[in-house]
Amino acid sequence: MPPQDIAIVGAGLAGLACAKTLAAYDVRLRLFDKGRGPGGRLATRRVEVEGHVLNFDHGAQYLTAHGAPFAAVLDAARAQEWPDAGRHVGVPRMSSVPRALAEGLDIDLMRHVCAITGTPRAWYLHHLDARLVRPGRPFPTQPPEVEGPFDAVVLALPAPQAQALLQDPAPHLAGVLQAVRFEPCWALMLAFPERLDLPDTLRPDVGPIGWAARDSSKPGRDSSLELWVVQGGPDWSREHLELTPEEAAAKLLEGFAQLAALHAPGTTLPTPFFSAAHRWRHPLVEAPLGAPCLWDATLGLGAAGDWCIGARAEAAVDSAAALVAAIRSA
Repeated sequence: MPPQDIAIVGAGLAGLACAKTLAAYDVRLRLFDKGRGPGGRLATRRVEVEGHVLNFDHGAQYLTAHGAPFAAVLDAARAQEWPDAGRHVGVPRMSSVPRALAEGLDIDLMRHVCAITGTPRAWYLHHLDARLVRPGRPFPTQPPEVEGPFDAVVLALPAPQAQALLQDPAPHLAGVLQAVRFEPCWALMLAFPERLDLPDTLRPDVGPIGWAARDSSKPGRDSSLELWVVQGGPDWSREHLELTPEEAAAKLLEGFAQLAALHAPGTTLPTPFFSAAHRWRHPLVEAPLGAPCLWDATLGLGAAGDWCIGARAEAAVDSAAALVAAIRSA
């Protein structure tokens, strides 16, 4: 009999798509995510500076749909084309896409799941306030909260995070995930006092910058602002992964200034009135699992994500569909 009580850890595209489909089968669901809102890498940073409200899509920059299921997701979320036909963005911000998927779902936000214990069809999740769990800081000593039992647990997380949670209850599954590799990415958010004489998007072949885009040129944004998102290339981001955000921001701004001068000789960037860098450790799939999902029907433990298939947001939805099919056939 397929599991009826399921916990899903991670409310990015894979977790939301998995939950949305399972909900149609009248399955009892609990979703946990460490973020302030659903979406994972389809993220938008909101800040207030000098009387301005700034929104930066500092994660995924755009989405492409090769198949009908993901095209339906983008259509339902009312995504619009940018910067050309075939590429889409959420409106009025990228996080609008996962928020549309999350409608009707009960999600426990700001919860860091730190362990899975129990036995098949009786799994328990141990979780903490995510604000207490920070890289570089001692792990909290307070006892975690415990939820369960669950018939099954789905991990819709980057492979290294899923691997850590599976190490005790299913070491054979954790071992499979060792083959998955990611490319990191530093993202720089910039607000300028005046418009830059540059194209809306730049993708240089060489140098520290892998992508730069005028974020305020996307549909539904405030075009009176001059907002940019600048991403470090994979090699540069890997080499500088352990910089502080301030150090990474300074280096990326320097690289962006050089890139701007190449496109418009003699150009000097004005001083931004807002600058902040964000480190994504697992944003781009470099070596996928090579299977649509991970599922052990005997244990009732599984995982899904774009990392199963390839480096596309659509792959997360396809992986979720494969995992739901596997769960329903249990």
